[in-house]
Amino acid sequence: MAVIAKKLQPAKTAAIEEAKKILGEYKDYIFVDYRGLTVEQITSLRDKLREKNSQLKVFKNNFARVAFDELKNDAVSEYLKGPTAITMVKEDANESAKILFDFAKDAPALVVKGAWVEDELYDQAKIEAFSKLPGKKQLIAMIMSAINGPARKLAGTLQAYVEKLEKEGPVAASAPAAEAPAAEAPAAN
Repeated sequence: MAVIAKKLQPAKTAAIEEAKKILGEYKDYIFVDYRGLTVEQITSLRDKLREKNSQLKVFKNNFARVAFDELKNDAVSEYLKGPTAITMVKEDANESAKILFDFAKDAPALVVKGAWVEDELYDQAKIEAFSKLPGKKQLIAMIMSAINGPARKLAGTLQAYVEKLEKEGPVAASAPAAEAPAAEAPAAN
């Protein structure tokens, strides 16, 4: 639970409201320790995350705790200790997590602490495993490919059959009619 003073200064109240407004726009959060990263590295990381509709932001821990409390999410307070940046994710949290873990390989100063994904608290090991899963868009593409495969084969087979009939020409099409018994002529009186 965040410690809230009895009388807050207007600037602090405004900062908490701003944090609450920003955090409320996102559904998933990944908490990282950014201590030791250069400005260029942080800028590069922010650019990569922005491509996945995510944002990396630093809040004062106490302001973030109060904002999360007001958003009815006090479970994340354990990750708001020490220098913490919050990756805020609108969709496909595993893709943003993948970016963070890939970035940490080149910049070991970046440490993923944990996450809040789909209303569940993830520790470092769980978010790392989650980052290795394909994203929603990749899963949909895989399913569509699996569904599309048999349909393509059927269409290819039917097309080959049509082309075969076209090569054989009208003889093949009229052959069954020649085999049909001739209609009997009417009897003459």
